[in-house]
Amino acid sequence: MATFSIRFLGCKVSHTDAHDVRERLLGDGHLERPAELGADVAVVNTCCVTNEAVRKSRQAATRAARTHRRVYLTGCAANLAADAFAGLPENVTVVARRSEETPGFVAGDVGALGCVQADARLDRVRAFVKIQDGCSFSCNFCVIPLVRGASRSRSARAVLDEVRRRVEQGHREIVLTGINLGCYRDREARYKLPRLVREVGAVPGLDRLRLSSIEVNHVDGELVAALRETPAVSRHLHVPLQSGDDGVLRDMARRYSSSTYLRRLESLEDFNLTTDAIVGFPTETEAAFERTLTVIDAAGITKVHVFPYSPRPGTVTAARDSVPPAVKKERSARLRAASDAACLARWHEKVGADDVVLVDRPGRGYGDDYSPWLVDAPVGELVRVRGAAVSEEGILAA
Repeated sequence: MATFSIRFLGCKVSHTDAHDVRERLLGDGHLERPAELGADVAVVNTCCVTNEAVRKSRQAATRAARTHRRVYLTGCAANLAADAFAGLPENVTVVARRSEETPGFVAGDVGALGCVQADARLDRVRAFVKIQDGCSFSCNFCVIPLVRGASRSRSARAVLDEVRRRVEQGHREIVLTGINLGCYRDREARYKLPRLVREVGAVPGLDRLRLSSIEVNHVDGELVAALRETPAVSRHLHVPLQSGDDGVLRDMARRYSSSTYLRRLESLEDFNLTTDAIVGFPTETEAAFERTLTVIDAAGITKVHVFPYSPRPGTVTAARDSVPPAVKKERSARLRAASDAACLARWHEKVGADDVVLVDRPGRGYGDDYSPWLVDAPVGELVRVRGAAVSEEGILAA
């Protein structure tokens, strides 16, 4: 038996991939330990969306190499380039494989045991279920198609079987994840994302269903109807914007305009909408940045994940980085301040109102629209609450 620790950096897909490795190792009879205690094996699922993400991935690998006999670097940054992790300690293995192949490779290298576990639970109240991976669109700034490959989908049967298993394990919320969820297709069984949403939402015992992220091009009438007509679906949607300026969007090779973005979200006015935005793209002027602020406000966005532009190897804009770092920093701070203000405004609307909170850690949980609540209730419980006040961390339950 080997002991192991798991860490992931980046998005919900990275989280899901890390847990796929975790489940495989647990299923083979190995024992998980906290990373700070050290173990035989460390798995670090990396991220490469920015230079900073790669730096943190290298840092995590270096730390793990000091306290573990073997370290496996998996995920996006492991597939980025041969020299991305050059110079790391000799006990670090870079696993440059597709996400579907990674759990089997790591488990095979660690070695299976005769005594295995039939069922390995995830370690959270909500379960992330990956339905799709890769992307067949090439935005000029994005390295993900290079490290994840073309879009591909799991069969609807496999997804539904996993969802049922997660619900039986006690997970009350399912989050469907993928790199480009709207591209989900099971052509043989005639499924697209809206049908899958409806059928996952109908799984007995499932309390909540969320989508991790969806491109605005895929927010059409069919999907909106499925979101509205499936009782388990929560009123929250994350829709990346990247820029509110049409010229910048064209230069990014995004496939929509700012007016299209706003029009597609009009039918979701009662949803809590969140987004991603890139600050300091090479052709972003001050006026273009101001348009991003305007579009975010017009769309009613309540939370913005801000990414200062970082040139990625192999992309169209890899050699371009003309906006000074100080300007990126100042614009990022302004956008985060606007995001914080929008968050607080939505939270204040909850004061005096009722909600149902899924408690996912001691003292904390999320409402139906993914607003954070501070609540005194057992982890794993769905509790009805009323907003009493607002703090910097969330809404205080009465």
